[in-house]
Amino acid sequence: MNQQRKLPIGIQSFEDLRVNNYLYVDKTSYVYRLANYGKPYFLGRPRRFGKSLFLSTLKAYFFGKKELFEGLAIAEQEKDWLEYPVFHLDMNVGIITDGVSLYQRLGVILTDLENQWGRTVDGNDPATRFEAVIKQACKQTGRRVVVLVDEYDKPLLATMNDLDANDAIRDVLKAFYGVLKSADEYLRFIFFTGVTKFSKVSIFSDLNQLDDISMDKRYGGICGISESELLRDFWPELQALSEETGKTGEDVFAEMKKRYDGYHFAKESEDIYNPFSVLKTFSRLDFGNYWFETGTPTFLVKMLKAVNFDIPKLENDVRIPAQSIMDYRTDNSDPVPVLYQSGYLTVKDYDNLLDEYTLGLPNEEVRYGFFRELLMVYMPGKNINGEFSSGQFIRDLWANNVDDFMTRLKAFFADIPYDLNNRKEKHYQTVFYILFKLMGQYIRVEYRTAVGRIDAVVSTGDAVYVFGFKLSGKVAAEDALKQIDEKDYPIPFTASGKRIVKIGVEFDADVRGVGRWIVG
Repeated sequence: MNQQRKLPIGIQSFEDLRVNNYLYVDKTSYVYRLANYGKPYFLGRPRRFGKSLFLSTLKAYFFGKKELFEGLAIAEQEKDWLEYPVFHLDMNVGIITDGVSLYQRLGVILTDLENQWGRTVDGNDPATRFEAVIKQACKQTGRRVVVLVDEYDKPLLATMNDLDANDAIRDVLKAFYGVLKSADEYLRFIFFTGVTKFSKVSIFSDLNQLDDISMDKRYGGICGISESELLRDFWPELQALSEETGKTGEDVFAEMKKRYDGYHFAKESEDIYNPFSVLKTFSRLDFGNYWFETGTPTFLVKMLKAVNFDIPKLENDVRIPAQSIMDYRTDNSDPVPVLYQSGYLTVKDYDNLLDEYTLGLPNEEVRYGFFRELLMVYMPGKNINGEFSSGQFIRDLWANNVDDFMTRLKAFFADIPYDLNNRKEKHYQTVFYILFKLMGQYIRVEYRTAVGRIDAVVSTGDAVYVFGFKLSGKVAAEDALKQIDEKDYPIPFTASGKRIVKIGVEFDADVRGVGRWIVG
């Protein structure tokens, strides 16, 4: 079956999408609600989730382009189709590394607006020019101005590792966006998109009138592809993928769900699929980790390592107060809010009594891609595609070649100059955990039993490997194995019918890696 329909991969213009007959998942009912029941909004979503396309849809609506919306939900709702002056500010264009480059970008935006509406003030201060051109457009048209700001936070995210530049950029943006509060009487509608809500000490302290709909359940499906939309709008693509891969329709759907589903943007939310990965899968008729091909914010994984974050908690045990989940302070070392906002964690549960969210990794695509990035930060310089690929380790364990596996693991850790004074066993335990997650094996670190915590448990097809770790010492490996036996750690796994393999491992502070091991 040949692919017949045009998929909007990378299409960010609603007009282009409609005129050129690309497949469109109808989000226009959200447009009508936003435009008619409120005014200033902020929407935070991860990258590649369709924020720019939604902003473009708003732009076409406020330009009154009725013909683009024929056959869509909003065509039955909107009757007037008025045209407004629309200011579309795209902060995702150009490289902004400091206050000077930000001034240049704002200058280009304002010059374009002034060429259209006229310039009425002298000087180059962005805030002064912005307020003047808003008033001028309102005066000329007799209608209040619509301001749409795409990726407002891009300059801030780009300078996360340079606090001086970040502070300078924040101050400029604070004054510039602050105009939208003082010029309120001239404004019909305001909509900001971004990844991260920089709050309190940043621009949202001045723009405190913005209605943050990022976790409003009414807008949970405003971006991305819901499960019902996937089944309703992409049935031919699901069938084509089934034919190409030789999988049943049920298996294809299950694979899509495992890889790309699992995002929740509210306490109660329908499952949301990553739209970029879904469209790429249908385009190539092949499953892949497409979201990570577009880049990963390195500062996030470096932050996790710098604060010695408990990596196994990323699975589904990260708890955060509701008031903190959408806030990010540049002076805060807690990476959890920005991990959620960037799409690496999602809502798994909500505790109404404590007003607290439980977060975890949304799907297999994120799990594999993020752990891969983490491993390269924790073990820099290692070729994880060659000698130390996950496949090599997998073959050793599935063949029950424990000594080969441990020899390879020892070589993997060798010659990495880490300071053990702070990390001790935890660092090695973390790397061990990340490595096994990349193998796709079932692993539990610090597995809790009635009598204590097992350092690590790995399950393969026919065996369960129970690991004990100790840091240095003449009989460290023996002590690790002894602890496994004395506390009967293997007992919870005997019912599985698999072989139980006990391994005591010594992490040697002198060689900064794996020392001895004993198989029991």
